[in-house]
Amino acid sequence: MKILLVEDDLTLGEAVMLAVRQAGFSVDWAHDGVQADSALSDYTYDAVLLDLGLPRREGLVVLRNLRKRGETLPVMVLTARDTVEDRVKGLDAGSDDYLLKPFSLDELLARLRALLRRSNGLADTQIRIGRLNFDSVSRQARVDDASLVLSARELEVLEILLNHRGRVTAKEAIADRLTGWDDGVGENAVEVYIHRLRRKLDGSGVVIRTLRGLGYLLEVER
Repeated sequence: MKILLVEDDLTLGEAVMLAVRQAGFSVDWAHDGVQADSALSDYTYDAVLLDLGLPRREGLVVLRNLRKRGETLPVMVLTARDTVEDRVKGLDAGSDDYLLKPFSLDELLARLRALLRRSNGLADTQIRIGRLNFDSVSRQARVDDASLVLSARELEVLEILLNHRGRVTAKEAIADRLTGWDDGVGENAVEVYIHRLRRKLDGSGVVIRTLRGLGYLLEVER
């Protein structure tokens, strides 16, 4: 999953980016409001971690612009503004959660996982399809009682497909969610990850189908 971090404090931003990446997410980091607005217009994200006191453009303006475009992706506000009025403004502008600085990175990650679960219509940390079970906290996949040995990229692709289960996911969308500004994952690489996942899911009762010209569909084998 791909997260946009919007934070102008270099020390805090580096700590948050490292923690979010270690939790298994792809991260882009915008350092001001104008860069954040541009990123949100040009790229697809699964969630935003948004500071309010930003250079060049206020975080609340970035948030309002996002909602005016009809975007529903979850936004967690990260701020030192701790008055009730500030929290009300943030929530009324369209934020989904509000975390005050200083904060625990463990709490940040827990809240981020909860936001992503809700945005995907999940109440539980476990995603189950057929005999396949994925734990979004430990980020482990199992078939019955046996753990699947997956590379980091294979796990990311599987999680993307699980979060879009029952829907076709375009190859371009998978590549985009695996790619940050500082690296690149081409569509050919996505085909390789899909091929490896198919082999590792063989016998699980779950299959990844290719719909030519459309993308991939994860479903219970019939």
